[in-house]
Amino acid sequence: MLAEVETQVYQGQFGNFTITDHDRNGVILYRSGLVIAALSFLVGSSLVFWGGNNPEILQLLTPLFFVFSGGLALSLATIHIYFIPLHRLLQLFLGIGTISFIVLTFKTSTPVAEFIYTHPFSLLGIGFTFAALTGIYFKEAFCFNRLETKILTPLVPLLLLGHLFGILPVTTEKLLLSIWSILFLVFAMRKVIQPIPPDIGDKSVFDYLKQQKVSQGISSEH
Repeated sequence: MLAEVETQVYQGQFGNFTITDHDRNGVILYRSGLVIAALSFLVGSSLVFWGGNNPEILQLLTPLFFVFSGGLALSLATIHIYFIPLHRLLQLFLGIGTISFIVLTFKTSTPVAEFIYTHPFSLLGIGFTFAALTGIYFKEAFCFNRLETKILTPLVPLLLLGHLFGILPVTTEKLLLSIWSILFLVFAMRKVIQPIPPDIGDKSVFDYLKQQKVSQGISSEH
């Protein structure tokens, strides 16, 4: 039975293809990264709600952010996106956001989370991390028509831009953050139980794009 699954041939847009153990492992890593990011984000949000302005509690958000970013990095390294420039752009966004956060850890003596909250302009750097996350939400909403990602795609920029420009009341921000935390975890958990092949997509498209790139490289040499 297992052998039959491993050797199953799929019909793609540009030819037939099979799914290998390497493909499956890539999907498992992608989903693991999402779970890590979702859980760390939920824990961090909970600390904000329960800890209030306690500096010791807020200080815990710094290592949690790095765990969160690490989860996203793992997901963005293994996600299947046909449009390669978009894939690279999301990775670049995550890099900019993470570097911005690292810079702040050395620049401020207060907990970074507190600094970000009281200095909304810092979102112009760190916000790129969440732009990368929103890109994942958008991809999942577009490919799998998931309700939670359809909500998260506009919710994240609404919350961040609302805080950046100071147009959202604190109660609204807390509500949106709560919805974000819960739906992110719902999204990650649903990915865990989703069949693997859909996350791999049409491998023939990736093969075709790779061949096109090789062909263009050869043509440019001549």
